[in-house]
Amino acid sequence: MGRWTAGELLERARAEFAPDPAANRAVPLVERGEAPLELLRALALEERAVVAADRRAFLRLAERAAGMPRCAAYYAELARGEEVAAARLEDFARAVGAVGGSGGDGVSGLGGGNGGGDGSGGSGSRWGRGGAGDGREGGVGPGPGSGAGAHARRADRTGDGDGDGDALRPGCQAYPAFVAWLALNAAPAGTVLALAANFAAWGGYCGRIATGLREHYGLDDRACAFFDLFAAPSPEHERTVLAAVQEWAEAGRIDEAAVRRHGRLLRAYEAGFWDALVDG
Repeated sequence: MGRWTAGELLERARAEFAPDPAANRAVPLVERGEAPLELLRALALEERAVVAADRRAFLRLAERAAGMPRCAAYYAELARGEEVAAARLEDFARAVGAVGGSGGDGVSGLGGGNGGGDGSGGSGSRWGRGGAGDGREGGVGPGPGSGAGAHARRADRTGDGDGDGDALRPGCQAYPAFVAWLALNAAPAGTVLALAANFAAWGGYCGRIATGLREHYGLDDRACAFFDLFAAPSPEHERTVLAAVQEWAEAGRIDEAAVRRHGRLLRAYEAGFWDALVDG
């Protein structure tokens, strides 16, 4: 793969592992306002577990990539981003009644019209949040590996259970289980490309969900901030990804077969997440 630039490698991976546009049944339901409240609640609970698990997996990948600083920085950025995501996800979960603390029946944000912004900060691609601040809580706190800080503690708590007594769905949790497998077993080089390709699809889904939540369910900016965070491309994140890919390419340590294997599996587990939301 040495004949390719980092940008070409990344674009090839994103093109090869792009999902079938017609395969996702859940996102169009939210986009059209046809998703039942139960599906939105399930989305919130499943994502709480995914975010917590992925944060720990990214920290492990950063540790394993310690000999390659640009690659380690990429995974560290992902872990920091999950801390921001965990905080914002709680607002969505409360708005749809997936957890308590909404100050009412848990669904008061639905059907009530859009609210104003709350200073929650700018958007980013799914993993383009290294150093990004969360306007409500003063940034992401300490760096990866510290195990401290309010965001980190919250992410760990949400991974210990679903928060509402409802069993998590195996089809939804297969994705973070495979990411954890990658963190333990796969070479970080091939994982960079496979994850980056999958994140591009996820960001597109989040943009469509955020639009649907505002237009059809009356959720305000605070409740949609989790999805806004992932929806827009981040130039800073793109540079971090490209630097990581270039570092491994220059070292001759990108295994093309592994990239394809991991990319195909991530695409399949991503599709399974959305199928499980619809099928229960």
